[in-house]
Amino acid sequence: MNIYVLLKRTFDTEEKITLSGGRINEDGAEFIINPYDEYAVEEAIQKRDAFGGEVTVVTVGNEEAEKQLRTALAMGADKAVLINIEDDVEAGDQFTTAKILGEYLKDKNADLIIAGNVAIDGGSGQVGPRVAELLNIPYITTITKLDIDGTTATVLRDVEGDSEVIETSLPLLVTAQQGLNEPRYPSLPGIMKAKKKPLDELELDDLDLEEDDVVAKTKTIEVYLPPQKAAGRILDGEIKDQVQELVKLLHTEAKVI
Repeated sequence: MNIYVLLKRTFDTEEKITLSGGRINEDGAEFIINPYDEYAVEEAIQKRDAFGGEVTVVTVGNEEAEKQLRTALAMGADKAVLINIEDDVEAGDQFTTAKILGEYLKDKNADLIIAGNVAIDGGSGQVGPRVAELLNIPYITTITKLDIDGTTATVLRDVEGDSEVIETSLPLLVTAQQGLNEPRYPSLPGIMKAKKKPLDELELDDLDLEEDDVVAKTKTIEVYLPPQKAAGRILDGEIKDQVQELVKLLHTEAKVI
């Protein structure tokens, strides 16, 4: 089975994040594999182990993303591809990334493509579906289970507190939701092996793309942190008095009623 994983390098939201000039300050920030993409990598490895074939992880970004690709290789992926756009694209968006990935994948005869449900830095969830549209293959988002029998795939999909079962055919693109699996940690032998696994670096020219072909369709105007939450208040007295005070505060201060 020919399996590809769409991977993104994201900042670690559990670490301190600062802003500079309306953008996230990368100096001193910690970067990781997008957590939803870890589910994608794990699922790809499990399906390869069950059905044979190989797993290739692909990312669009700059040379800094090599670390995250090596981590995926240490988890058990077979190959990695970095499409380096640092010198060609000043500012990209989901269209840019999907266009590049679609061009790369169009002749790869992928049986299965797995992406994370969303990226924790942007949260749009657009790249996977856009790639599937470009490749003209079916896609299913937010999956929590994937069974494959020959060329038939049966998927359990999360739908806002409930789930649905969908049956479709390969080739297929799915996006991984929390609960699909438990991603493994890279082992020491895996880390050593990852150093010898192939990691190819491509540029737009290698895909016969020009900068004008991938110009972003959107523009980020501003990035800002949410306002700091005010301290909570504790109401005293009889219950009926507390209720009256609460209603008053909701009306006069919180202004939600």
